[in-house]
Amino acid sequence: MNESMNKRQVLRLLALTGFGAAAGSALVACSENKPSFTAVDITGADYAKGFSLTDADGKQRTLADFKGKVVVMFFGYAQCPDVCPTTMTEMAQVKQQLGSDGDKLQVVFVTVDPERDTPEVMKAYMGAFDPAFVALIPTPEQLASVTKDYKVYYKKVEGKTPTSYSMDHSAASFIYDTEGRLRLYSRYGAGVPAMVSDLKLLLKSA
Repeated sequence: MNESMNKRQVLRLLALTGFGAAAGSALVACSENKPSFTAVDITGADYAKGFSLTDADGKQRTLADFKGKVVVMFFGYAQCPDVCPTTMTEMAQVKQQLGSDGDKLQVVFVTVDPERDTPEVMKAYMGAFDPAFVALIPTPEQLASVTKDYKVYYKKVEGKTPTSYSMDHSAASFIYDTEGRLRLYSRYGAGVPAMVSDLKLLLKSA
């Protein structure tokens, strides 16, 4: 009876120590392998999977063109008074703070105001922040389609004159890893340090 009880105790001890430790190690390993992002992790989301739009040089661009780079995609317009220039300024700072990995970042700016944002306007606008940033200019039909696919809101707000209107629009960024997979949704105002941290994690796991 005592011998049987001792065997049970030994088995129980093994289960609690040996097997339990192994299970615990597995759980720790899993948590260590999962990056801790500041932005919203939307890996596997069934939307915003890509685009096929014309850039300011008249060239058709897709996500595949930027394979090997982390892509940060933002919707805005050149006459935006605050959100857009703030975001582009921050992205230029992010690229600088990435140091030698800065060339592995591709910023893509999609205008929601193709009526005024001509190729010349967009080249000058991107050049004010970083000439390597790519501006995409959809047709009105393409804009309706791509914003629907990305769940992005935009609306024309009439001004005092026909050309002085403004555009309300979503202000977040979509972030893809080096394989062109959608990974993160970064809300406006997250800041440069948070973006740098998230991009470093994506580059490290590439």
